[in-house]
Amino acid sequence: MSALFVAGAGTEIGKTYVTAALVRFLRARRRAVTALKPLASGVPPLDDPAFAESDTARLLAALGQAVTPEAVDACSPWRFRAPLAPDLAAAREGRSLDWRDLVAWCRDRIATSGGDLVIEGVGGLMSPIAPEATGLDWAKALGLPVLLVSGSYLGAISHALTAAETLRFHGIAMMAVIVSESEGAPTPPETVADAIARRVSAPVAVLKRGGSFPDALADFV
Repeated sequence: MSALFVAGAGTEIGKTYVTAALVRFLRARRRAVTALKPLASGVPPLDDPAFAESDTARLLAALGQAVTPEAVDACSPWRFRAPLAPDLAAAREGRSLDWRDLVAWCRDRIATSGGDLVIEGVGGLMSPIAPEATGLDWAKALGLPVLLVSGSYLGAISHALTAAETLRFHGIAMMAVIVSESEGAPTPPETVADAIARRVSAPVAVLKRGGSFPDALADFV
């Protein structure tokens, strides 16, 4: 692993939880790692106590970094308050988002990273990020292998397989699938993972709530 893109089969399924677990896994093995969530919606202002629960704050905690304005800007330069698709959230604030600037910024970080780099996407794979682009366009433009995150909720198998097939169709390498345990799901995450694993060629593993990054994927990262 040098750099990878973390994409979701849906929204609010645990991408940041998985990304943070991966960061802790790499740091425990004394590997230099940087985690970025360049684009984030639903982010409170930095001086709001609720910021501590934001995705950006969780990634900084996994990196062992203090929450400072500089660290926040370096991790998540495009932040919006409304919990909407980024282009809609930006419009609500009277701002615009040029996804080409986003891609250029990410490419610069990839080129200058001194170690492993993890870039977390936003929403689901096909969530709009700008008027002319989706998360799929973002992943495709960066050309990085994708770590696909699925939930274990009812319907997660279909969503994960649809996302996996979309990646395959567009020629994007899928490193692995991680099933992040959904609260209140009707079946164990292992059942969901087994169903997905029978239908994709990439390794599939489970990340339980409160658990650590799966050792089964150690050889892939």
